[in-house]
Amino acid sequence: MPFARYLLMLRSCRKSQVSTAAMMRRRGFDAAAAAVYISQFQKASVTIAAAATGELAFHSAADATKYPFEGFTNVINNDINNLEDAVGLYNDMVRMRPLPCVILFNQLLGRIVKMKHYSSAISIFKDMWFLGIPVDEYTLTILINSYCLLERTDLGFCAPGLFFKNGIAPTVATFGTLLKGLFRQHMISQAQELFIKIIQEKLCESNVVIFGTIISGLCKAGSTSKAIEFLRVMGKEGRVKPDVIIYNTIIDSLCKNKMVDEALDLLHEMVEQGIAPNVVTYNCLIQGLCNFGRWREAKVLLTEMNNFHVVRDVFTFNIVIDALCKEGEVEAAEDVFKTMIEQGERPDCVTYGALMNGYCSQGRMDEARRVFDTMVANGVVPSSVNYNILINGYFKKTRVEAAEDVFQTMIKQGERPSCVTYGALMDGYCLQGRVDEARRVFDTMVANGVVPSGVNYNILINGYFKKMRADDAVHLFEEMQCKGLTPSTVTCNIVLQGLFRVGRSGAARKVFDKMLMTPVISDWYTYCVMLDGLCKGGHIEEALNLLHKMEIQRLDLKHITMYNIILDGLCKSGRLDGARDLFNSLFLKGLDPDVITYNTMILGLCSKGLLKEAKEFLAKMEENGCLANRISYNVIVQGLLLGGKYDDALVYLEEMDKRGFPLHSHTFSILLNSVKESENDPSLLKIIQKFVPSMREYSHE
Repeated sequence: MPFARYLLMLRSCRKSQVSTAAMMRRRGFDAAAAAVYISQFQKASVTIAAAATGELAFHSAADATKYPFEGFTNVINNDINNLEDAVGLYNDMVRMRPLPCVILFNQLLGRIVKMKHYSSAISIFKDMWFLGIPVDEYTLTILINSYCLLERTDLGFCAPGLFFKNGIAPTVATFGTLLKGLFRQHMISQAQELFIKIIQEKLCESNVVIFGTIISGLCKAGSTSKAIEFLRVMGKEGRVKPDVIIYNTIIDSLCKNKMVDEALDLLHEMVEQGIAPNVVTYNCLIQGLCNFGRWREAKVLLTEMNNFHVVRDVFTFNIVIDALCKEGEVEAAEDVFKTMIEQGERPDCVTYGALMNGYCSQGRMDEARRVFDTMVANGVVPSSVNYNILINGYFKKTRVEAAEDVFQTMIKQGERPSCVTYGALMDGYCLQGRVDEARRVFDTMVANGVVPSGVNYNILINGYFKKMRADDAVHLFEEMQCKGLTPSTVTCNIVLQGLFRVGRSGAARKVFDKMLMTPVISDWYTYCVMLDGLCKGGHIEEALNLLHKMEIQRLDLKHITMYNIILDGLCKSGRLDGARDLFNSLFLKGLDPDVITYNTMILGLCSKGLLKEAKEFLAKMEENGCLANRISYNVIVQGLLLGGKYDDALVYLEEMDKRGFPLHSHTFSILLNSVKESENDPSLLKIIQKFVPSMREYSHE
């Protein structure tokens, strides 16, 4: 390129930065790339001037042979760390004669995309096209990927037309990129249609990668069954055989969707087809089994791993250790930990965290601290999660000073507390009833530049309500909204429950009405809180109306707990006819009464002296497959004793003894009074002696 051209370009840039920007826009550059491009010209002015006087050679005009392929590759991979560097190198490349090969341009575009400057990558491509710089199918794929990452897959579909004009056909990678773009924009059906078209019209040579793309996308979108259908297509096609990665993708998705048995079937299928499972396969399955407490089957897979010579990795050990700790078998987890070390696998902070959590859940804080100290001694840097586990554990054991010491240690070690860590402290103080201390932690968090999460607000709001400081709770609830944080369903449920607890049913109604008008989605528990608050406040009719509205508008939220609350309200207000009608309607509504439903009805009937009907309910309960519990028997025994039906009570007391149900202290008190009234009935005295130990167990409940 003649040196005169540089002078002209430089003069043009000096005359008007605006005209340069306009020129860049005409060439297709986005604003960011254009600004950098202008900056490059400004920086180049001194160099150009020096070259004009012969003091310095302008390297960008040098012959390309002076910059070998390897040199360019190293510069692109190691020295390009920002958009300015990338545009600068591009400027140098386009001025070289001969031009660098298309591979180097592709590498540079790829680097810009990795730095997430997608619009700039598109702008540079447009400039290449404008200047007539050769492109290939890899350039096309990078261009399409940039559009897809900007969630403009529609523009990505337009790109292949440019290339067809130049005789460049899209490859399997090109179509794979388009599929990923569609999935990124949640266009699941369009992705399936495109894939079917690719296969049926043979738009490219299909391979295991493109099948993997569609299967992975469907699994991530929650359409695992569709993914399995495409797996079957692979089997029918015959040309492309599934590999372990494809099976792992589906197995992992099935396990996450709680379909572990189907995942195990796929394991057997892949083995039958000669595809060897790897450590990822087993990790997915073992995790899935452990999540459902199917520890015996997980052990079988661990043995199978040894038989297939699949080496366990840190993830395998972490899954097993975590599962054992959650089962309360911390000593067994320690044995696995020792095996892990013996096999040369280095535990990480997740491994130690699982053990710490196991000990904390058992209240063995000294053991948890020992594990933490061992981790540090072994050179493993604790994560914020490790600190959080200790802080939570200490607070639950009311060891407040120890929890505070851990927090201070965390800061000294340079670990910046997150909102989760601050939340652990806040929750601990609230559990101790020290809500002002929790507020101090909250304010410290904000002062330290940590943005509070909804959970932080929930902890403090709940803490205020538990201390009956409703004004502070409501003020904080309003504050979070003023700061742009939308209250979650959980937050609103806490506020509703708290307001009802302090007797502010009117304020609770307003919050609920506002929930219905905002994006905050009320769940079944929200309705339970409202119904419970209204019933306890004596607003039974309003509660019934709300239940009726919910049945019409939000049938998906229908839950037996809601009806139990209404039944309890009706029984306590003496409206047994209404309670019976509601109970009888449950079956028509497709709901099965649970033990709480029956206990509520039995208590209501006993309180009105309808003992025969109460006994019938207890019998009906077990006939319908709902087993009575200790509350069921205590309630009916209390009713029978208070009604003077000692012989009937004796039958149920003996049944309680057979079933191992303890006697509630209140039942025992009524029983003692009954003995006095029945002039020391020997059969009742005998029953009393049987229940004395169990009564002690129950007396504090």
